Amino acid sequence: MNVQGLQKLTLLDFPGKVACTVFTGGCNFRCPFCHNALLVTDCAHNASVTEEELLSFLKKRQGILDGVCITGGEPLLNRDIPEFIKKIRELGFAVKLDTNGSFPDLLEKLISEGLVDYVAMDIKNSKEKYGITVGKPDFDASPICRSVEILKQGSVDYEFRTTVTEQFHSVEDFEAIGKWLSGCSKYYLQNFVDSGNLIDPSIRGCDKNVMNSMLSAVKEYIPEAELRGL
Repeated sequence: MNVQGLQKLTLLDFPGKVACTVFTGGCNFRCPFCHNALLVTDCAHNASVTEEELLSFLKKRQGILDGVCITGGEPLLNRDIPEFIKKIRELGFAVKLDTNGSFPDLLEKLISEGLVDYVAMDIKNSKEKYGITVGKPDFDASPICRSVEILKQGSVDYEFRTTVTEQFHSVEDFEAIGKWLSGCSKYYLQNFVDSGNLIDPSIRGCDKNVMNSMLSAVKEYIPEAELRGL
């Protein structure tokens, strides 16, 4: 596993759990608004955390932490992630996976083998604007669509979420996303916040009125949709 960071405590990242967050390096997308840009564009210069160091930390946190969030970058670039998660679960921790949804076969494997307890999948934009939003204009969104359908089957607890930017998102986009995700259990719109670690530092978030208009468009199809972080 290509682990390049560890946040030792989070009360926010894993719903209902006291957890730590493991950051993996590398991503197959180049979203201009990515808030972990150094995990995407400069992996060779990031400090790494060995598997032995991570597991040693987790052993010391048994009975203190409930879960481990695995995020990135894109964690499913690591083909050895099933074995990695098994070692975490053997220590008694629940596992949450953050993913961009572009590796549906591996996502399905993790779910079918009972290796993840919660999946948070990023929905970058409407299907029509997916490529430009992820920095790959010719991107084929069919793997994303398949991952959406896998999660909507309800075999594991999950959420969909979209980071909203002024440059890439419109109310019309969220109407299209609402139609696409209709029937899902949880969907969140979270306003872009500048982390100071961006691929494109010119990206901006939206004001609250615009966010509420986007939420209203989604709620026509997903009544349970919510704003997060406002």
